[in-house]
Amino acid sequence: MRKTKSMIMIALAASLLFVHGAIAAETEWVSLFNGKNLDGWATVNCAPETFTVRDGMIICTGVPTGVLRTDRMYENYELEIEWRHMQKGGNAGLFVHSDALPVRGQPFTRSIEVQIMDGNAGDIFSIQGASMTPYKLHPRGPANKRSLPAEDAMNPAGEWNHYKVISQDGTLTLFVNGQEVNWAYDCDPRKGYICLESEGSEIHFRNIKIKERPSSHPPLAETATRAEGFVPLYSGLDLRGWRDNPGNEGHWVADDWVLKYDGMSEAEPREEKNLWSAKGYRNFELIVDWRQLGEAVVDTVPVIMPDGSYIEGEDGKPLRVPVMDAGDSGIYLRGSSKAQVNIWNWPIGSGEFYGYRLDKSLPPSVRAGVTPILNADRPIGEWNRFHITMIDDRVTVELNGQTVIDDALLPGVPPTGPIALQHHGDRIEFANIYIKELP
Repeated sequence: MRKTKSMIMIALAASLLFVHGAIAAETEWVSLFNGKNLDGWATVNCAPETFTVRDGMIICTGVPTGVLRTDRMYENYELEIEWRHMQKGGNAGLFVHSDALPVRGQPFTRSIEVQIMDGNAGDIFSIQGASMTPYKLHPRGPANKRSLPAEDAMNPAGEWNHYKVISQDGTLTLFVNGQEVNWAYDCDPRKGYICLESEGSEIHFRNIKIKERPSSHPPLAETATRAEGFVPLYSGLDLRGWRDNPGNEGHWVADDWVLKYDGMSEAEPREEKNLWSAKGYRNFELIVDWRQLGEAVVDTVPVIMPDGSYIEGEDGKPLRVPVMDAGDSGIYLRGSSKAQVNIWNWPIGSGEFYGYRLDKSLPPSVRAGVTPILNADRPIGEWNRFHITMIDDRVTVELNGQTVIDDALLPGVPPTGPIALQHHGDRIEFANIYIKELP
């Protein structure tokens, strides 16, 4: 069809309106903090009182160590924020391109950190598995990927500082108090959440705003992991949300981002030595980090076959082999000791359901299903992560990113009940405890 002059003019006008609208959208500043509350932000791994609002400021106590993140992800943008430390030598950070949850065994998310430290502000560096290229070599050599600012433009503790961060296609540019001082390139991820860090000292934030730029559509591999509805079960300050038992006092201890147990609870009966959630759960996904701290000693333990049975020796008894043993623990699901995700040092690895595996009244397929497919444990003393999915009478257990129990049937498991961290008389630490309830 032949285009008339009027049709061309209409198309040109529409095109101009589209471009004008795109520019307007690009240049519109949006507040990330309304000065009244934390709408638009989510607590990742801190107590409710860690980040609060007062006098138009976000007040961060600095304890426990953790982060507050935006509700949504950002990629290309200009970000402005003001901050001030309230004590000399104070430490905090601005995380960009962040994952939704902390990495295994750490209170920090995978992200690019823009340092906010009294006396050392303006560094840019990747943390917890993220990566970037600094604008110049670090004095300690190319192995150090921290980008140091070209000059110190920071005001001292007690005075306000202003950051402007420009993120564009994986490149970060930082202005401190109006001076362009630092750059970082090849950021991976280059799309993610924006976080304010709590790290040991009081800090205030205000006037947080963002101006988004058009997306360059990074590949999935360069986008941070998204929030999926997990909420923390551990505050980092105390044991709120867990059943109070005087016999556990001083033994189950909140120590910043780590929940510690010395193995010596005085509670009675024995089941009360466990740490029980105050709330019961039906269907859920549960994330728990854990590490054994007991002194590793040589012990002999049975060898378990894939069907859940023991290898027997010539005497008909279970064949035992030597292992380095640092103790035992587990996680009870729905209040059931039988539905316990085991933590131990046997060759089969952690993640099995001991009570179901040994129940000879159950079909062989059930006993095989609750036996780990493989040993995915990390060395004693290192952090491990369980990701447990419980739906009706079915359970799947991932350990350190590998499926060790795959959709196993738990006949007769209670329909609902609390979660428990198990006492077994051994030292153990837990961290990053999150739950997402499912329909």
